[in-house]
Amino acid sequence: MFVELVEKGIARAGNLVFSENKHVGYVTSGTMVPCWAVEGIGIASRLTDKKEMRAICLALLDSTLRPENDIEIEIRGKRAKGIIVPYHSRSDAPPYARAIIHGRVRKEEASLPDRETVKKVRTLLDKAAANHLWRQHECVNLIPSEQTLSKMVRLLSTMDPSGRYAEHKQMKAFSEAEVFYYQGTDFISEVENLLEEELKAFLGCSEVETRVISGQMANVAVFSALVDFLNRADRKIEQRRIRKILNHHIIKGGHLSAQPMGALRDFVARDPKTERPAVVHFPVLHDNPYKIDVDACRAIIAEHRPELIILGKSMTLHKEPVAELRAIVDELSIDCIVMYDMAHVVGLVGPYFQQPFEEGADIVTASTHKTYYGTQRGIIATNYAEGDLRYPLWEAIQRRAFPGSVSNHHLGTLLGLLLAAYEMNYFKDEYQQNVLTNAKAFAKGLKEVGLNVAGDPEISYTETHQVIIEVGYANGPEIARRLEENNIIVNYQASPDEEGFTAAGSLRIGVSEMTRFGMEPGHFSELAQLIHDVIIRGKSVKDEVKVFRKRFLDMKYCFSGDEFNDLIQKLHQMI
Repeated sequence: MFVELVEKGIARAGNLVFSENKHVGYVTSGTMVPCWAVEGIGIASRLTDKKEMRAICLALLDSTLRPENDIEIEIRGKRAKGIIVPYHSRSDAPPYARAIIHGRVRKEEASLPDRETVKKVRTLLDKAAANHLWRQHECVNLIPSEQTLSKMVRLLSTMDPSGRYAEHKQMKAFSEAEVFYYQGTDFISEVENLLEEELKAFLGCSEVETRVISGQMANVAVFSALVDFLNRADRKIEQRRIRKILNHHIIKGGHLSAQPMGALRDFVARDPKTERPAVVHFPVLHDNPYKIDVDACRAIIAEHRPELIILGKSMTLHKEPVAELRAIVDELSIDCIVMYDMAHVVGLVGPYFQQPFEEGADIVTASTHKTYYGTQRGIIATNYAEGDLRYPLWEAIQRRAFPGSVSNHHLGTLLGLLLAAYEMNYFKDEYQQNVLTNAKAFAKGLKEVGLNVAGDPEISYTETHQVIIEVGYANGPEIARRLEENNIIVNYQASPDEEGFTAAGSLRIGVSEMTRFGMEPGHFSELAQLIHDVIIRGKSVKDEVKVFRKRFLDMKYCFSGDEFNDLIQKLHQMI
C-alpha cells in the first residue's frame, strides 16, 4: 500500500509499521521526493516555483487496513505518524501531473461551526435571496445549457402535485389502458396527456415520453431499451450489448451522456481487438473540427456497421448531418438506429434550424431547459407507429422510463413544463429567429473587438445558439473566473485539440437566456466589448455590467398581462 508520512522522518525498507500499537506490516521502500508547491484550490489552483519535499513509501500491510487509516512507522527507535493513501500523485488534470499530499488535505478540512438552527435557517434564506438578486438582476448569464423560467412556470412548479406520486403504465390485460398505482392522480394524468400533445406538435412526431427527469436519464432509458430490443428473440440467455456505436468524441464536443464513461457504460460491448468499448467516433473536417466530415463517415460506417449512431453535442456550432447519415445507412442496408441527442438545440427545432424526424432521425432525446426554456427534465421522442417493425423498441423505451428509470417523476416540474410548452409553441417563431440572429451578431461582435472566435467565418461562425472563443491552452478556467468576478457568467471547455477539461482553452457561450430578457444584436455587440475589456485589457467592468443588466430584466416570449393576474394571485395565496 501507499503510505505518506505526516511527521518528520524518512521511512526505509524494513521499518516496522504499527496501527493502534499492533504490528501490522513492514515498509518495502521509502524515500523523500520533491514536489512543486500549489496555490489555490480546485480548478483555480496553480503550481508555483517553490519546491517542497515530502516523505513517501510503500508498505506490505495487514489486509484489513484501508486508505485514510492512520498508522505509525518505527524509524530509528521512534514512531512517526503516517497515513495510508490511495495514490501519491494524479495525472487526470492536464497539463500537469500533481502531487497529492493527503495529510495536508486532512489538516485543512474545515468543520462547520455549530450554530443555532434558527440562525442557520435565517442565513440560508438571506444567502438564497442575495444569490437570486445577483444572478437575476446583476449578472449576464451566457451559459448555453441554462435558462431562467418564466414567473408562471416557476410558480406552477411549486404547486401541488409537487411531492406526489403518479406511477403508471399501460397494461395489455386492460386493452392497453393506462393504469395508475396511486389515487388522486386525475389532474396529473391530464397534464401528462396535454404535455405529450404539445411536444408532439413542436417536434413533429407521433410519440413522446415525458417521465424521465433529465437528458442523461433519457439517454440511459434509450440505451437500456435498445439492449432489450436487440435481445427480444431470446430471453433465456444473458443479454448481449450494443455491438458497435458511432458517436462524437467527448473532446470534440460530444455529450457525456453518450460516452462509455457516462450513460453508455453498461450498454456497449467490448471490441475484442482493442479490448475497449466498441465505440468509434465521427471524423471531423481538418479545417473545422467542430463539423462532421460526412464524406469520411461513409467508409467508417461501411467498415464498422454500427447498430447505433448518436448525433448531438454539448459544444455545438453546426446543424448535425441527419439526412446525410440516414442516406448512407439506408444505401448500405445497415440495421442501425439514428439517434439525435438534441439536449442543447431542441428549442430550435423547426424550419429555421432542423426538423430531425423529417430528416430521418429514429429517436430524439433532449433535456428541456436549455434552448427549450422549460423546467429541468428530459424527453424521448420517436415517429414509430404501431405496426412498425421497430415499434417494440418504443414500447421498450416506455418500460425503461417506468419502472426502469423513475418512480416519482417530479410532478411539480412536469406541471411547470406544460406551461413552458405552451409558451414555446406560441412564441417559437420569433424566439428561434432572434436566438439564431443574436448568436451570429455576438460572434461577429467578439471577432471585431479582437477576440479569437472559433468556427467558420463563412456562416458567421455559428448555426446554433452557441459561440466559442479560444483563449489559449489551459487558460479557460482562469479567464472564466475573471469574467465571473465581473458578473459575466460563461462556461470554459476543452477545444477539439486539447486533451482534457482541466487544460481547457476555450469559452462556450450561449445567447438564448439573454435573448429571452430582450437583448438584440446591438446589445450583444456592447457585451462583446465588455468581455474584451476583461480578457484582453484586464479591466474591471463589474459596475458597468450591473448597469447593463438593469436594461434587461423583463422576460420576453412568455405569458403575462392583466388577463392572468387574478389567477396568479390566487395561486400565490395557496402556497
